[in-house]
Amino acid sequence: MSRAQRVLYKQANLRSHEAHHMSQPEPTPEADGQVSDAVRGNWVDHYAPAWSRPYLRLSRADRPIGTWLLLLPCWWGLLLSMVHDGRASLFDLWIFAGCGIGAFLMRGAGCTWNDITDRKIDGSVARTASRPIPSGQVSTKQALAWAVIQSLVSFGILVTFPPMAIALGVLSLAPVAIYPFAKRFTWWPQIFLGIAFNWGALLAWTAHSGSLGWPAVLLYLAGMAWTLFYDTIYAHQDKEDDALIGVKSTARLFGDAATPKWLAGFLVVSVSLMGLAIVAAVPRGEILQLVILIGGPWAMGWHMLWQMRRLEVNDHDRLLMLFRSNRDAGLLPVLFFAVALLA
Repeated sequence: MSRAQRVLYKQANLRSHEAHHMSQPEPTPEADGQVSDAVRGNWVDHYAPAWSRPYLRLSRADRPIGTWLLLLPCWWGLLLSMVHDGRASLFDLWIFAGCGIGAFLMRGAGCTWNDITDRKIDGSVARTASRPIPSGQVSTKQALAWAVIQSLVSFGILVTFPPMAIALGVLSLAPVAIYPFAKRFTWWPQIFLGIAFNWGALLAWTAHSGSLGWPAVLLYLAGMAWTLFYDTIYAHQDKEDDALIGVKSTARLFGDAATPKWLAGFLVVSVSLMGLAIVAAVPRGEILQLVILIGGPWAMGWHMLWQMRRLEVNDHDRLLMLFRSNRDAGLLPVLFFAVALLA
């Protein structure tokens, strides 16, 4: 065989290999048990033991944004309560950390419960069909046991708080249990999500002060308006599938054209109520603290406006990006509240 023939032979083999490789389907994330809308490169899919992955996926540990959205109102309430009382203690560090652990656990328990109740719906929606229950990674009984385990560990943290805070924590189970069913009977399921996800503002305020105050209630309502804002953005991802299977949401209720106007309203309500909560919480005469604290809702409002300017209600990647950016939006008041506490 001449040199030219050998070269032609190698080129033919190479083309044959490439054609065979291209004919093979690329492995999809779902084929490995990954959930379609999980954060790529997340620790669950790459580092967690294989046996634990379906349970951690039930808890949305591969999508941490939900834990942040549950945790941040807790930190708002704790820090504003500390400003209101003008005192801080080592126990507040435990409240701060306990809220973080509890947010992870209760968000996990709530998501597991949500997946149990929605197991038939999730199998009919493209974005959720790869979740552990509809994809067959875990059974309904296993998922229920996992929800109970997470709830019990979270309760162990809760009982270290004052009695009023414990009572509020137990009461929070009601909206958590109801939320998955809300989209079946109301166009406003995001209200029920807001009731559940911002409960920490009431609980953390009370854990520090020992009693509930009006500033905490105003802060709670501000968080609910914020939830309506970010979860309406999120719900636009599923509006076509939701319409087919009869699931309700604010995204479907408002429609593409009216959604920006509603989001603007939620922005104004959220920022205004947080401002009122601050005014009600700041001790009389503490002008510097008041000015710094007001920076929190001001900065958060600008971030929400930034989201609105980049909103494309039919671009799923953009919607998910904007929804996840609310971690940063909610962290802005935490930063300003912490600075004011030191002022």
